[in-house]
Amino acid sequence: MSDADHAEARVVITHAVGLHARPSVKFTKLAKGFAARIELATAPSGPWVDAKSIVRVMATRAPTGSELFLRAEGSDAPAAIAALAGLVQRNFDEGGHV
Repeated sequence: MSDADHAEARVVITHAVGLHARPSVKFTKLAKGFAARIELATAPSGPWVDAKSIVRVMATRAPTGSELFLRAEGSDAPAAIAALAGLVQRNFDEGGHV
């Protein structure tokens, strides 16, 4: 697998409610638009969960101020990680800032 098929990022959640219902739905919906296998974790060592699973994403209970670690493998991995990291950085397009 080449570097073009793998991507990682680390972003801080600044959304006022963290990674809860609405943000999780937006995150998983965006993730499902990519062919790559995408995972997220709240620590670099894991546990890693499927970023396309609303149940698993919500179960992380990532609060405001926590870091999300993202990784993806597949032909569109860099684009997937860039899009997902951007969504988190934009407060899930809700403007719910701390």
